[in-house]
Amino acid sequence: MSGNIFKFKDATQLTHWVRYMLYAQIVVALIAIGSNYLEYQLLMDYISGDYISEAQAVADGEANDMRQLVVGVLYLLVFIASGVLILKWIYRANFNARQLGATDMNFTPGWSIGYFFIPIFCIWKPYQAMNEIWQASHDPENWSLSGFNSSISLWWLLWIVSNALGQVVYRLTDKAEELQDFINLNMLAQVSEVSTILLAFATLSVINTIYRAQTEALARGEQQAYQGAHQVVVG
Repeated sequence: MSGNIFKFKDATQLTHWVRYMLYAQIVVALIAIGSNYLEYQLLMDYISGDYISEAQAVADGEANDMRQLVVGVLYLLVFIASGVLILKWIYRANFNARQLGATDMNFTPGWSIGYFFIPIFCIWKPYQAMNEIWQASHDPENWSLSGFNSSISLWWLLWIVSNALGQVVYRLTDKAEELQDFINLNMLAQVSEVSTILLAFATLSVINTIYRAQTEALARGEQQAYQGAHQVVVG
């Protein structure tokens, strides 16, 4: 195995933290689904005219808004933290693939995360970069001979869908005026939360598989290095 395994940066701790944050995403999304359901029930009560007291209706509406705000802030904090960790993990995975012997990779560690922030390019470049990391991790010396991986394709599809739904929900929030608008928005938000959960599971699968492939490749490289050094000593 070519490359420099001695520069390989252990990603065990980082991988653990990424897993924790992805689990946190799933938990927060489930909390959001529950909170959205309570909001849906409130909106349906408004439409059916179940409230006799206007004061009680206003109080329940304010309580709902406060609960949704708390959930939204929690959501934002978890996703910022997990996003930073995931990008750091992708950077390190790209770096480590090179140390395992992958050469002539099209994406540097920096650009493997940089394309996430560039309009238009962010639609397909991060997918290509991640697929390249997958290939180089499983077969460092012959990575370019591998095709596109279905797990990466599914992960990216869910990424696009989840982010698109999130953008639609965000934009429609300012435009909602009638009760029916808020009900439609609530239902769309529920679909968005489900897509977020699916994306988190897909990301977990991709990260676990790449981490395991790199760990196994590192072990093979260390064994080969040891055998080579032993032969030199014996010789």
